[in-house]
Amino acid sequence: MSRFQTIIALLLALVAAPLGAQERPVIEIDVSGGVIEPMNIALARFVPETPDAGDYAANIASVITSDLTGTGLFREIPQEAHIGRVESINATIEFADWRAISAQILVIGSVAASATGELTVKFRLFDVVTQRPIGDGVQLAGSQLQWRRMAHKLADTIYTRLTGQGGYFDSRVVFVAENGPKDARLKRLAVMDYDGANLQFLTDDSAIVLAPRFAPNARDVLYTSYENGAPQVFLMNLDTGQRQVLLADALNMTFAPRFAPDGASVVMSMEQGGNTDLYSVNLATREATRLTTDGSIDTAPSYAPDGSRIAFESDRSGGQQIYVMPAGGGEAVRISNGEGRYATPVWSPRGDLIAFTKILAGRFHIGVMNVDGTGERLLTESFLDEAPTWAPNGRVLMFFRETAGENGAPQIFSVDLSGRTMRMVPTAGNFASDPAWSGLLR
Repeated sequence: MSRFQTIIALLLALVAAPLGAQERPVIEIDVSGGVIEPMNIALARFVPETPDAGDYAANIASVITSDLTGTGLFREIPQEAHIGRVESINATIEFADWRAISAQILVIGSVAASATGELTVKFRLFDVVTQRPIGDGVQLAGSQLQWRRMAHKLADTIYTRLTGQGGYFDSRVVFVAENGPKDARLKRLAVMDYDGANLQFLTDDSAIVLAPRFAPNARDVLYTSYENGAPQVFLMNLDTGQRQVLLADALNMTFAPRFAPDGASVVMSMEQGGNTDLYSVNLATREATRLTTDGSIDTAPSYAPDGSRIAFESDRSGGQQIYVMPAGGGEAVRISNGEGRYATPVWSPRGDLIAFTKILAGRFHIGVMNVDGTGERLLTESFLDEAPTWAPNGRVLMFFRETAGENGAPQIFSVDLSGRTMRMVPTAGNFASDPAWSGLLR
């Protein structure tokens, strides 16, 4: 068996390989509780194996470092502090050099660039304390255009091996990019890498767009648009740019869509006769099935990851609260029981938590609760925090925060489940709202 596990990528595609035979992480980190003292990680200078690989080596190492330190779990030991030098991916590690600078984890790597536009990246991971490798080496091969994805995939591998949690760096975010004054804000649909790189606009600013949502395949997107005068749900394929109204014959307002976990249907709100209910739409037949019949506004639905239940927002009790019901409709049980109003529930991809927006005493919060409504924890507080969306591993959230005043504007933030690690997500100079995180890319 080869020393390195190989992940082959052709042109613009990358295919993931297993992480190794280890059954549990070598170093335990409580991701859900946060880490007050981050682990010290050293990324040795990645070795360029070909003359044209120097910039790729430096850039890949930089992205890996940014991914890992952005979690709040790791502290970088900068290269200028390194005593040891690594000249080959197969070099013998002098662990004393790395212990001397208090490194706990060491990453080494190499990069080769071919004249035909291909890139090969290798890396190895070591526990400096025990002086042992952590898992097997890994090799990625693919187009030079995909160097950032290679870096994110390597960071995902490191994160998973060290924490036991799934990674989330090789993913994208679709959102509403906003520009202009607050009273005449122009909105466009946009997509970017999770860290703000590679931003692309998907629509122009001729119509208001809201609430984009990724399909499980990360290639299709649902969103609400006012381009026909009233809100309607559109379906767009990101590969082709083709889009269509989800229910072309519907004369009523449709909004707040979300894919089922299998990608075969969509749940959304539809207004009829002054009443707003939830409907399931089969994507193959476009047949709509009514799921709720209460005389209230039922909206913001979100499936459990196994597709068995739906969490949604309803004012049937007199104010915004969160309810859970079977996916096919039926009795809805209220699960939000604290003070204030609750909105925009989103089921974690792990199935263990539901994120929400809470409005209490004129302040907005992003919080999480167990699926039965117990264990509520508020992670943020501000003038306006709204629209949580989960990372693929269910351990980090994005949301948007809007500042107060006539110049107030929205921007996307991320926060981990401890509430300690929060950062603003760059959006290439655009204001930004309504983020939706994809699953891991394929």
